[in-house]
Amino acid sequence: MAELKAAKPEELVSLTTKNGKLPQIVSDLNRPAQHIPLGEQSRAVRRQGFMVLLGNIGLLSAGMALGMPTVTMRQLTDPNESVHLSESQASWFASINTLSCPLGGLLSGILLDKMGRKNTLVVLNVIALVAWALMASAVESNTDVVFIQLLVSRFCIGIAMGIASAPVGVYSAEISLPRIRGRLILGTSVSIAAGIMVIYLVGYFIRNDWQLIAMLCCAYQIVAMLCVIPMPESPSWLVSKGRYEEAKRALNYFRGLEKSSEITHPEVQAEFNLLQKSIQLGEGVKKTPFLKCIREPEVYKPLLILMGLFAFQQLTGIFVVVVYAVQISQDAGVTIDPFMCAVLIGIGRVGTTVLLGTIFERWGRRRSGMVSAFGMCLCMFLLATHNWNSWLQSIPYLPVIAIIAFIVLSTFGLYTLPFFMISELFPQKVRGAASGLTVAVGMCFAFICIKTYPSLRGAWGNEYCFVSYGIMAFLAAIYVYTVLPETRGRTLLAIEDQFRTGVKSQRYQATAVEMQEVTVK
Repeated sequence: MAELKAAKPEELVSLTTKNGKLPQIVSDLNRPAQHIPLGEQSRAVRRQGFMVLLGNIGLLSAGMALGMPTVTMRQLTDPNESVHLSESQASWFASINTLSCPLGGLLSGILLDKMGRKNTLVVLNVIALVAWALMASAVESNTDVVFIQLLVSRFCIGIAMGIASAPVGVYSAEISLPRIRGRLILGTSVSIAAGIMVIYLVGYFIRNDWQLIAMLCCAYQIVAMLCVIPMPESPSWLVSKGRYEEAKRALNYFRGLEKSSEITHPEVQAEFNLLQKSIQLGEGVKKTPFLKCIREPEVYKPLLILMGLFAFQQLTGIFVVVVYAVQISQDAGVTIDPFMCAVLIGIGRVGTTVLLGTIFERWGRRRSGMVSAFGMCLCMFLLATHNWNSWLQSIPYLPVIAIIAFIVLSTFGLYTLPFFMISELFPQKVRGAASGLTVAVGMCFAFICIKTYPSLRGAWGNEYCFVSYGIMAFLAAIYVYTVLPETRGRTLLAIEDQFRTGVKSQRYQATAVEMQEVTVK
């Protein structure tokens, strides 16, 4: 290029004959530079990512609550302790949070609308702090009193888990542009997986003091609450409440500009006008009641499909392995420290969750689900037959490999796929209500599986429990193949049209290039 600029006009021909690159260079000079929207430039992306990170810090408590029974159950059920739980009480301690989780999901929708995204995160952290404080202060010598206090603590943390499912994801979607939206939304799944890993790490170092673990969780929750303070509110919610000056300041900030109540950049002004107009149009549309919408095929078909998918998610034992990781590792004949096995499980889940976006886009939803389910089936059968087969027993660390592989395979398929597809299969008009109902059904199955596992292990033995989970994983693979629609590369309108008509519509298909062009425009 420097050679071209220095050349005289009569020398251009010689340059062309010399290296043959002149047409390409001239073409590069004439090609207009691609415009990068303000919201996708480095300064704006850093601001968006940092604020989403601050919000996600509080979500680690959901993962920590899910993994808490793993690191505390051995001491809580130890008969040598002055206060210890029976098998039935321990199963309630491990599972009751999944019963209150749907209540938190319903409460989340109300709070998001009435109080905003930021204040919903404040409520989430307050409830989680109260839950951990209740557990940390359970110092009575009476077992029944301690049991009730622990149940109330776990019930409260279940509400916090339900609330945690929505606010940061909604916040991420509303402050970002489409090109980076997926990466920010994925932070919720990463945070929950990280919370599980963190509690496993704490349990590895603190094995015989569940109250100290609860105190550390309290301290962490206070830090998480302080992290919410600098977060600006979502511009979308502020506009919907008529708080236009605050909305302009927030929008300016998230687009990499100065926090000002006046918008001076035409691109940001256009975005603000579009946001204001879309919210006004949405408020002017009369919403059809959910119970009436449920009769429509584009509503009840995805509802049944996702309920079935959530049912298989739980019946394959995914949450059981997370909640009882140490106990299952011991029963499976793991030769290494079972707490270290739990830590490896947590690390494997975090690492896989980070790669989810790439996996879903390259493999598609159905292929990811089928590979995940078949792999989980194999892992469960290996765990079940390990104690029956002398040749399998000769393979070093096979139970550890099988358990960690089960968690990794579940993460990029059956564990995350149902939550991921909620936003794709349900029409916009019923997405909130239908999502809440679907997750509630899934949590009911989670409660049943977690609550009954100790009894089934006592009645059947661990090997037959693993066989049953393996069979369910095999059936889940068949279910995904025969029932679940592929949504990769398809617009939401095309998916909705397929459920409505029963025919895979091409009318709303869009290639990645076309979608990118629409985004840039």
